[in-house]
Amino acid sequence: MESDSFDDLDRALVYALQLDGRVPFAKVAKVLGVSDQTVARRYTRLRTTGTIRVLGLTDPLALGEVVWVVRVQCMPDTAEAVAEALARRDDTSWVSLMSDGTEVVALARAATGADSDTLLLRKLPQTPRVVGVSAHCVLHEFFGGSQSLITKSGALTEEQAGRLRPPEPDRSRGPRGPLGAEDQKMLNVLARDGRAQLAELTAATGWSQSTVRRRLADLRADGTLYFDVDCDHRVFRSGIVTALWLSVPPSDLDATGRALAEHPEVAFACATTGSNNLLATVVCAGVPELYRYLATRIAALPAIRHMESSPTIRRVKGPGPLPVTPRGSGSNVPRTRPGW
Repeated sequence: MESDSFDDLDRALVYALQLDGRVPFAKVAKVLGVSDQTVARRYTRLRTTGTIRVLGLTDPLALGEVVWVVRVQCMPDTAEAVAEALARRDDTSWVSLMSDGTEVVALARAATGADSDTLLLRKLPQTPRVVGVSAHCVLHEFFGGSQSLITKSGALTEEQAGRLRPPEPDRSRGPRGPLGAEDQKMLNVLARDGRAQLAELTAATGWSQSTVRRRLADLRADGTLYFDVDCDHRVFRSGIVTALWLSVPPSDLDATGRALAEHPEVAFACATTGSNNLLATVVCAGVPELYRYLATRIAALPAIRHMESSPTIRRVKGPGPLPVTPRGSGSNVPRTRPGW
């Protein structure tokens, strides 16, 4: 699909799905002032062409998991193979080849410290032609997950977004711990298609439709399950994606992270361990816009003592545990939903 084939209705529908991946098309149609058939037809076109994927994902914080930002330094002829190997793992997401062609960056999640050790301390350093591995624990997420850059697009008015936005989850009970086998079977289906029909979910779990509905509601209500939209970068005319590794004094970490989260260019921001204790992913239309962002918005944050910037060459894997399935003709067009 060409970039000029997307219109405001497409963008509004994608925004609606980012707010609530399983929102009924009738509700979207009522908010947007179009027919149910129009919304269904637009969604089918976007989905069957591989333009969007609605994914049902689990929040690592809700499950008591640890998230790591992994930076792998490779020999130039090895980086792509390492990135693809990382992308095949079900504990990674947002795997990217970075600007110099020798670094791979990924998010990895682990249920226990032992799981982290297996990937970070044993397997990766022993991979041929990997020359260095650093891992930084994500301490706090300021923007990301269900808070996609799509929600900063302005494709819906505040009034429209308010009518489509589901209730905030109640995380007061803390991490729920490991999920049951049937829950995991259901979540495996949703990780491929967040809008999977109840019949598919009942077939996967062996539950009745009423039980599936109840479990879906429970997992969403406590924040374990959320929905994300993996979107072709052309829908919102996204441009260059750049990682910023920032160093700020601990006393300014929270305020600086919150300020970054408000920037319209920031798709992901988190506090991490390490000398560069703040990571942000920014999306700008091009190199001149990236320069202006660094020279204005970043320069206006007084606590930043050091910055390292690294544009993304290619995204190998996006959100969720599963690699992207090739789309057939045109499947090599890079899709950059902002984030890792």
